[in-house]
This record gives sequence, structure tokens and C-alpha cells, in this order.
Amino acid sequence: MESVRLTGQLLCDDLGEAAIVVQYLPVHLGLTRAENGCISFNVTPTHDPVVWQVDERFRDTASFHTHQQRVSSSEWGRATSGIERRYTITGI
Repeated sequence: MESVRLTGQLLCDDLGEAAIVVQYLPVHLGLTRAENGCISFNVTPTHDPVVWQVDERFRDTASFHTHQQRVSSSEWGRATSGIERRYTITGI
């Protein structure tokens, strides 16, 4: 069974969107890292104050999809839904 990996960037339009990421990210990180099937989950700032590097790894497709479903209706998901994401997903 191959793990699922997501890698890419979260790209804010401005510092206002970046402030939303900063506000909601700590809870999002904690909830995601506690999920069954989460192997690693990191969202780290880059040299650009409006760009974050995103690296996720889940045990399998089912755990990845469960994560995606939870996030879509979470506070993080609602607050950041308008922020651009450029991700590559492998292992699905």
C-alpha cells in the first residue's frame, strides 16, 4: 500500500489573507496531525510573507480522503477557501 503525498504551496493574495492563515493554522495543524492515518503534516512559511509550503503524507487514499472531507467543513476550510492552492498529489 502506497502512502499519499501532497506537496505544494498556499498562495495568499495579500497580507490580509496571510493573517487568516496565521490565525487558523495552529488549530488546523493540531487537528490534522491527530487524524488517524496522518503520517506527517507541515505548513511552513517561506521567504515570501504571503506564501506557505505545504507537505502532507497520509497512510493511504482512504485516510487522505477522510482528511479532505473533514477540512472542507472545518473552520480552516471555510476561512481559507478563497486562498489559492497549487498542489501535486501522488499515491492516489
